[in-house]
Amino acid sequence: MPMPLAAPRPIAVVIDRHDDAIHTHTALAAHHPPSGRITLHPGPGTTSETGLAHDLLAALGKPPLLPGRFPGGRQPAWEAASAWVTALPVTRLTVLRAHRLTARRTMRLLQLSALTGIHLTLVCHRPHLPAALHQALQTVDYVLTADFQAARCHYYGTPAVDPPPADEPARQADRWLTLPALDRLVSYDSPRPCADPCTPPPIIWRHRPPPVPLTAPTAQQVAHRLQAATAHPRLAAALAAALCTGASLQQLATARPRDYDTAVATLALHDRTRYTDGCAAHPVPPWASVFLRAAVCFTRLVSGEDQELLAAPGDRAHLLRVAETARLRPPQPPVARRKGPVGRVEWDWRERQEAEQYEAVPTSRVRPTRR
Repeated sequence: MPMPLAAPRPIAVVIDRHDDAIHTHTALAAHHPPSGRITLHPGPGTTSETGLAHDLLAALGKPPLLPGRFPGGRQPAWEAASAWVTALPVTRLTVLRAHRLTARRTMRLLQLSALTGIHLTLVCHRPHLPAALHQALQTVDYVLTADFQAARCHYYGTPAVDPPPADEPARQADRWLTLPALDRLVSYDSPRPCADPCTPPPIIWRHRPPPVPLTAPTAQQVAHRLQAATAHPRLAAALAAALCTGASLQQLATARPRDYDTAVATLALHDRTRYTDGCAAHPVPPWASVFLRAAVCFTRLVSGEDQELLAAPGDRAHLLRVAETARLRPPQPPVARRKGPVGRVEWDWRERQEAEQYEAVPTSRVRPTRR
């Protein structure tokens, strides 16, 4: 199911007649994602559309490559970039060296603008528009300016007064965050998605305690780490959802795009056989909502409404790798009870604990009843 197009905005084209460094410096200085401004400086020596999407993901502060296998071997980098631009508070995109863009690359940027509603500015460092750029612009409304002051005020944006704050002090960025809500991520339960439309009630915790909500500082750290750890919206959203719900990967995989209700910020997870708490809607805190919105957009663009919204069981290795890249883990066993080398995350410690406790319970013999 294609995403609905946003209201089209005129494309801004800035003519930098003499390739003056002030244009480039001003546009780069205005790059400030927290303020909603992205400046894209395409890497030299490549004309591929995927390469430009990778450059855009890097400008958004993400690793450019998406882990996993994809149909036809085509990495959905543009779909991922579109999903993040849709979900993040990004409103302006300035593209330098636009005179070097091929017609196909330019059309990708125009489609991104139409899909997300982002203000797109193309900077042509030449006296005149090249043929490829001129041809692509014939399909949209655009405004042209050669006035640097107008470009700086209306399109580039002004540099931030203060430098953007560091996400985390360097000494803390390498520290593990041990989060009990990840205890069940690799639990081997077996829920199945509902085949028919299902509108479950709010979660009532019957068989397990609800996950403890993250404190505001911890939630901020988790969000920053997930944003930087992967460009894959579904993997990032799966980890965010696990922290909100305490659900296993198998249960997270029951969610479909329609199961995230943007209006009330709830995520429906399914469990027809009531293995845990049945089908239920879980509240999603604001810090995690951005990841769910990105996953919804990405899934609809790539595979449609009936596919997994979050990571599927086959994505388990990639999901755990992203979590470890972000330095997120569940509580770990004491050193004396570790199964692997010190330093390796043991994701199944809780499962092993429960299995050992179950095996330690003596079986009671049933005595025959006397008559």
